[in-house]
Formats: sequence, C-alpha cells, structure tokens
Amino acid sequence: MLDLTADVRTLTAELVDIESVSGGERPLADAIEQALRRLPHLAVERDGDAVVARTDLGRRSRVVLAGHIDTVPIVGNVPSRTADGRLYGCGSTDMKSGVAVQLKLAASVPEPVHDVTYVFYDCEEVDAERNGLRRLARTGPERLWGDFAVLLEPTGGVIEGGCQGTMRVEVIARGERAHSARSWMGSNAIHGAGRILDVLREYTPRRPVVDGLEYREGLNAVFVSGGVAGNVIPDECTVTVNYRFAPDITSVDAEQHLRELFEGFDVRVTDSAPPARPGLDDPAAAEFVAAVGAGEVRAKLGWTDVARMSELGVPAVNYGPGEPTLAHTREESVSLEAVAEAEARMAAWLTGNA
Repeated sequence: MLDLTADVRTLTAELVDIESVSGGERPLADAIEQALRRLPHLAVERDGDAVVARTDLGRRSRVVLAGHIDTVPIVGNVPSRTADGRLYGCGSTDMKSGVAVQLKLAASVPEPVHDVTYVFYDCEEVDAERNGLRRLARTGPERLWGDFAVLLEPTGGVIEGGCQGTMRVEVIARGERAHSARSWMGSNAIHGAGRILDVLREYTPRRPVVDGLEYREGLNAVFVSGGVAGNVIPDECTVTVNYRFAPDITSVDAEQHLRELFEGFDVRVTDSAPPARPGLDDPAAAEFVAAVGAGEVRAKLGWTDVARMSELGVPAVNYGPGEPTLAHTREESVSLEAVAEAEARMAAWLTGNA
C-alpha cells in the first residue's frame, strides 16, 4: 500500500522499493490504482498496467501530467537507500521521483485551477510497440486530451521544450563473393562500406534554433555487421546509423535526407519516432513556464513521449526532479531536495498560487 499522505521524498523511496522492470509493472500499477481510488475527487481507470485518474470540476482548461512507472533492469540497486541527501535506487531519477510528485499532487490538490488528468503508464523503457502511452493514444485518445501536458521525465528541475526525433537506418554496401585466395575475382563489401563511414566522419551536424531553443543533431554509426567466413570475400556489409534530428523537420524529411547522404547504397529504415516542437508560444505553456519559474528553458536533447502528446495536438514540455545523466546507471540517484522543490513548484502552479 502506498501512503499518499507521506512526504514526497518518502513516497519516492516507497515507489523505488516496488520493482517494476518493463513488463513487470503490475504490482506497482496495482498499488497506484488502489491509492488513487481512495481519493473521492478522482475518477480512476485501469488499462492493462496503465492507470489514468481525472478530476472533473468543470474548469475552463485541462492539463495532463504523465509519467512512466517502469524501469530498466535492476543491478543490485533495489531496495533504495539514502545518503547525503540523496535517494539511491533503480528508477529513483528515471522516473519514480517524477511519479511521486504526480501522486502527491493528485492527493494534495483536490481543487486545482485546471482540471487535471494524471497518467501513469507502462513499458516506456522498451520498444515503442509496447509503450503504454502509445496504447492509450491508439485505443482511447480522448483520455489523453488536454490544453497542455507535462511529462515528468528527469530534467534536473529545468523545463525542456519539445524533443528530438530519432531514426535508425541500415545502410548496405554490396559486393561480390569470391575466395580470398582469388580476391580480385570479387568485390569486398566491407571495403566498400568505408565510403559510408567517410560520409559519417565528414558530416557536420546542424544546430538549428526552433522556437527560441537550440537543438544539436547527431548522425552516428551504432552497429557494423558483415562477413561470411575467414576465407570468403564478403558480398554485403551493413552499417546501422542513428539520426537524431531537430523538430524543424519531419520524419519524412529526415528519411529523405539520409537517402540523399547515402546515395548509391541501399537504405532501410528500421525504427523511427517523430520529434516535437517546443510549443512554448502556446498560452498554457507560457503560463506553466512563468509559474514554475525553473530558470532558463532548454531544448530536450533526446526523445520523450512529448512527441506522442504533440501528435494528439496537445502542447507538452518535460519537467521533473530526476537527473538525466544518472538515469540507467548502477548508482542512479536523485536529490531529495530537488524532489520536494518540484512538488512545491507544481503545487503552486495547480493551485494558482505561483
């Protein structure tokens, strides 16, 4: 049982102590559902291992606060421990501290100035097909509707606008097999792949400014595979390339760009997720930035589910107490002071007392 009357720092530790590796979120989803159903001002719905809770106060606007409840596999870092003002444990920064803030707000702000939808979803840390927010968006998008959304992803207490898109492609160099003793009778595909690597070495990533925020793109080889046997000239070599692109272009633009860069090679898209523009000119987003007052807004360098909200037409930002550089590490931890500060800032915004 989760105690939603507990301090948000204590609640974060309680969440970390319930293991919820992707695909094994059910015990934590059960605990969250049970805790929220005890709050009379919320309507609670369960969808698989995702939980959605809503106020229905007839406010003129609705905001969505969303966070994933799964973690990467543990590495001896559960249960949690506290030392020097920090809470250590798997998921402490990514993103159970953010989920704890959501839960505390759900319990302690029964009459917010906006109607609020709280979304706790599964399988964010694995392939996109299993993502719980994707499932909710596909089967019941009305449950995610709002004028504005905040993903409580780890940002170090800074508002991060939008997100990069990501695309993985296989760039394939082809040759002709031959016996290595008679290599002149073939064409070595691995040697031919050197031209792919030349493109990557010479590439200058863009640093475009989108809605006032500077994004840094990246184009990198992440896998190389090829070869048949120790005495065979290979006829195929594949370089897998990851492209992180700014939200001033679409996924279609990104694919066209890669095909032009690697002209003369077969290019196969294996994975793609769209970017999201910051949307900070939206009145609801501007109000949040002014109310939370968390310093300078920066671009999100990475992909998050703000992109899914953007696809639904809901402006969204990332804001949470976790520290992104510590996510997924053995010594993952979060500043307990930062967790309390995030709760206080968010509560001031929801109550209109910022």
